[in-house]
Amino acid sequence: MRVLVVEDARALAEIVAEGLRDQGMAVDIAYDGLEAAAKLDTNGYDVVVLDRDLPGLHGDTLCQLITERDERPMVLMLTAADSAADRVGGLGLGADDYLVKPFHFPELVLRLRGLARRRPYAKARLLRGAGIELDPVRRSATRDGHRLELSVKEFEVLAALLQASPAFLSAEALLEQVWDENADPFTNTVAVTVGRLRRKLGSPPVITTVPSVGYRIADGPDGSGGAGSP
Repeated sequence: MRVLVVEDARALAEIVAEGLRDQGMAVDIAYDGLEAAAKLDTNGYDVVVLDRDLPGLHGDTLCQLITERDERPMVLMLTAADSAADRVGGLGLGADDYLVKPFHFPELVLRLRGLARRRPYAKARLLRGAGIELDPVRRSATRDGHRLELSVKEFEVLAALLQASPAFLSAEALLEQVWDENADPFTNTVAVTVGRLRRKLGSPPVITTVPSVGYRIADGPDGSGGAGSP
C-alpha cells in the first residue's frame, strides 16, 4: 500500500510516516497543499492522510481536487476539528473517513487498511500463485500450507509480484510500490530483498528474473503465473 501523508506539522508528519513504514506501507510526505498536489500528479497512491488546515492550498480544496480524479486514492482527513459539523463538512467534501487528533496510532493503521480494501481499484483480498497464498489483511503468507516468516519488505514484494502475475514487475516498479520516493533508484535493495525472499520460498524456485525486464511469479514449468481470489 502506498500512502501520502499531507501534514504541515513536520514532527507529526515524520512520526506518522515512520510508524506506517514500520507497518509495511510505502509512505511519502507533503508539508503543504501545493506540494501534495504535485506529488499526486507524479505518483499513484492508495490512501491520502490529509490534514484539513494546510498552507499553500487548503485541505478542503485539495480534497475536492482528489475526488475529481480518475482512479483516485481514498482520503482520510486527520484534523483537530472534532465537532459534528466539522465531520459532516469534511465527509461532504469527498473524504472517505475522518479521524480526530489526538488519535491512537493502531486505529489509524486499521482505518487505512480498511480504506485501501474499499478502494474501487483494490486488488483481491487473497492472492494465490505457485502454491503460495497471501492475505494482505491478516499479514500472513504460506507456501504449500507451510507458513512463511517474512520481513515487512519481503511480504510487500511478494504481494506486489502476486498481484502483477503473470506479468513482470521491473525493479523500478517494485521500488515505487514497496518503498517510497526517497528510495535510491540505483540501489540494489530490490535484488537483495528478492534474493532473501527466494530463499525463504524454498524449492522449486518460483520467482523468475529476466535482466532488464524484471521479476515475476512463475506458476509452472512453462513459466505461466496466476494470482487472486474473490
